[in-house]
Amino acid sequence: MNENNEVYPKMFTWLFIGLLITFVSGYSLSMNGPLMYNILSIGVLPIAIIEIVIAVILGIRLQKMNPITTKILYIVYCILTGITFSIIFVAFKVSSLISIFIITAVIFALIALYGYTTKKDLTKLGTIIFIGLLGLIIGELINAFIFKNATMDLGLTIIGVIIFVGYIAYDVNKVKELLPFIGEEKAAVYGAFQLYLDFINLFIRLLELFGKRND
Repeated sequence: MNENNEVYPKMFTWLFIGLLITFVSGYSLSMNGPLMYNILSIGVLPIAIIEIVIAVILGIRLQKMNPITTKILYIVYCILTGITFSIIFVAFKVSSLISIFIITAVIFALIALYGYTTKKDLTKLGTIIFIGLLGLIIGELINAFIFKNATMDLGLTIIGVIIFVGYIAYDVNKVKELLPFIGEEKAAVYGAFQLYLDFINLFIRLLELFGKRND
């Protein structure tokens, strides 16, 4: 339990660092229109592919990976996400972004606290929400290319909020299991990476539901 107590502060510190990198880089890029246009002109797809590659590498090679490499990949991922986030700073009011960020942080903190303190085995929850995530992705693709239905889009967004709330509790709890196998440093960074993904996805979906766009 002592090890757990030591890894969690490091994990949440890395989570904070990752979110800070993303939002600062995104906001800074949004303030430079020509540069943002030039970078994003290559398309979001190449950036998404690089992010997927990083996520796969972290998942497959984590046990054998050097802790420094893990940190570098995490930071690169956060910067890439910040680049795509520059569009959000242009599309939505800053006051709305701040409000949604605070709401996301409060929800995140409450669910993370549950994931940390609960004595329940959340393994089954992981299986359920993973299946739900696959269904969500398929549903979003079908709606984007076939139905293009606003009501269905709203429903999928709400389902997305529920799924990533579940992932927050699951990923916080999962760090306890990873610790003996990959060590404190890598467990902290990898745990932060998983929670970073949960936070960003929850933030985006709450923004879709309640965000106020620029006129």
